[in-house]
Amino acid sequence: MGHTRYSTTGSSTLRNVQPITCSTLQGNIAVAHNGNLVNAHTLRAELEAAGEQFETTNDSEVIVRLIARAYEGDIVEAIRAMMARVQGAYSLAILTPTQLIGVRDPFGVRPLCLGRLGSAWVLASEDCAFPPIGAEYVRDVAPGEIVVIDAEGLRSYEGAKPAREALCMFELIYFARPDSHLYGRLLYEVRRRMGMELAREHPAEADLVIPVPDSGIPAAVGYAHASGIPYGDGLIKNRYAPRTFIQPDQRMRELSVRLKLTPLTEVIAGKRLVVVDDSIVRGTTTRQIVRLLFEAGAREVHMRITAPPIRFPCHYGIDMATQRELVAAHHTVEDVRQQIGATSLGYLSIEGLLRACGQPQGRFCLACFNGDYPIPIPDDVELTRDIFEPALAGQE
Repeated sequence: MGHTRYSTTGSSTLRNVQPITCSTLQGNIAVAHNGNLVNAHTLRAELEAAGEQFETTNDSEVIVRLIARAYEGDIVEAIRAMMARVQGAYSLAILTPTQLIGVRDPFGVRPLCLGRLGSAWVLASEDCAFPPIGAEYVRDVAPGEIVVIDAEGLRSYEGAKPAREALCMFELIYFARPDSHLYGRLLYEVRRRMGMELAREHPAEADLVIPVPDSGIPAAVGYAHASGIPYGDGLIKNRYAPRTFIQPDQRMRELSVRLKLTPLTEVIAGKRLVVVDDSIVRGTTTRQIVRLLFEAGAREVHMRITAPPIRFPCHYGIDMATQRELVAAHHTVEDVRQQIGATSLGYLSIEGLLRACGQPQGRFCLACFNGDYPIPIPDDVELTRDIFEPALAGQE
């Protein structure tokens, strides 16, 4: 079992590395979690009052402890007991001494898929993980489903009643790889169509369409195709630099931009540019990109963004937990344009986004755009990444 951690609850330290393991009377279990719980603070307080000693500051350990406490011989019933108590987004891979188990929350906020490798089974967040190891995609794990794989084969159980579908739209815009499929559609093609919709909604008189690599490439191709403006590369990405958005703090994000992107001065100088990117969250990264392009001689920089304005925090597994950090939450589009220094700024509408995805609105979580949270958010506490840090510090 492997897990690439993206911190949304708990600091980016070794003690928070997953999978999380736990000893039970039935044997060891290991759990890897993609998502974020919204009631972990309440459950953790209850478990600590009952004598549990937590070793991490992430919400995933709450899932592990709940399963372990309910595990009396039937792992499926233990998982069901956990699912009855937790609220939020979770796609899980679980290992016991004899079983591989996949679990997805009733809303299906985060993806989870099942593959076949000869006579073996594979679980992954995205189907792009299968071809490199020679596995074949079989199907998605359904919302609310528990999939158990052991020596007897594969069995499916209902862990919780499926709710309305609420796959995170940010998976389609940015988070998932472009060679993955969601709802049966290749994400490269979905993002290309986002760019085409963006060109129709926000045309610009320009000489060249360039992407912010890599996440902006498919949409920039689509924008160029729909607008008739030539496509080109104006920014070269350092392949050894980390993804900017997922850096754990603002200082690291700003440093990552400088390390990651180099402008092609000979391509850019004197040109009116349409620059296509996936999203503007805090605004500082985009401001640095615009400045880089003007310093390289661009005459105009027209920013075009495939995500609608992000005005509400995410509590389901994307690192934007507070509204105060979201530039579009407090400013008009014109205000944001002035802040980033662009010649013009255009965001794709929610309607255009849904047209590009080819799916109805009811299949997605759009809470970061419209504030409609499919899973209620508690109002008794601010759900920040460091919510459990003081608690563990007090134990040390």
